[in-house]
Amino acid sequence: MFDSETPPRTERRDAAENRQRILDAAYRLFDQNGVEQVSMNQIAAEAQIGPGTLYRRYRNKGELCLDLMKENIVLLFENIEAYMQENRSAPPSQRLNGLLELFMAFREKKSQLLKGVEDSASTNRTRARTQSPLYLELQQLLVELFDEIALSSGEPQPNHIFKADMLLMALSSDSYSFQKEERGYSSESFLEQIRLTFHLLP
Repeated sequence: MFDSETPPRTERRDAAENRQRILDAAYRLFDQNGVEQVSMNQIAAEAQIGPGTLYRRYRNKGELCLDLMKENIVLLFENIEAYMQENRSAPPSQRLNGLLELFMAFREKKSQLLKGVEDSASTNRTRARTQSPLYLELQQLLVELFDEIALSSGEPQPNHIFKADMLLMALSSDSYSFQKEERGYSSESFLEQIRLTFHLLP
């Protein structure tokens, strides 16, 4: 009985150790070079494991970045939930603006890893991004707030799933980087333009 139980425990321990080596190696390389410049083979070499071991756990850098980001993403949504609870009696437009401010602060702090989460080795980057847990959770929150705003205004509103998708596309790493680097917007002025464009002023 002892012999039959020992291998599974060893495999679980080895898997956990491999995962930690992979995450530590990826974090070092991403921090030094940026997510885009690092390959999966480089991560495997840095972690001193075979590429097959890496790909069995992570199909692409997007999944690896998501694992690195999990704790931070949980904290983001905990902060959003706490903000919503504290301001539950505030107008939905005010709560929506608060959500955007929390997300933008998160984006600024974790820009490299967040871009890695949004990007993917998949040939369809948009589909990969829109199926991520981060995207889906934010989309649901936005749709609920847009629904509330529509009910309180009594005015005809566009499809709120479409509107949430368009807003999240505008907030994506590619869009944000372009507006900052090519158009010269600061994070504050970028957010102000988002509010004006989507009619999100309180």
